[in-house]
Amino acid sequence: MTREDIFDKVRGVLIEALALDEDEVTPNAKLTSDLGAESIDFLDIQFQLEQAFGFKIEQGELFPENVQQDPEFVQGGKVTEKGIVALKEKLPHADFTELQSDPRVSRVPELFTVDAIVNFCQRKLAASA
Repeated sequence: MTREDIFDKVRGVLIEALALDEDEVTPNAKLTSDLGAESIDFLDIQFQLEQAFGFKIEQGELFPENVQQDPEFVQGGKVTEKGIVALKEKLPHADFTELQSDPRVSRVPELFTVDAIVNFCQRKLAASA
């Protein structure tokens, strides 16, 4: 399956789960701020991805538990270096460029982009091949 095929399936899932128009789902679109996803939507997205791709997504694998509650990871409203390392371990499919340049906790949801989901699915498919 090509990256384009994976993107098309992910776009279809997001259109269905979030009631979006096709042109709204771009690779750089952020699930929360751009596409309007809320925490309850993440469960539906995860379920629909499992159905679309035929793999199991463990709890916290795609959308990890909230690391923001750990004082070693967040201090003064910013993600610490240790927090960034922990997030990178949990989210190898996400791009941390923006968060590293501006580590405000409020920016953590911006890690969840359409492209990050495509990367996740591509890794899952490669691991099961």
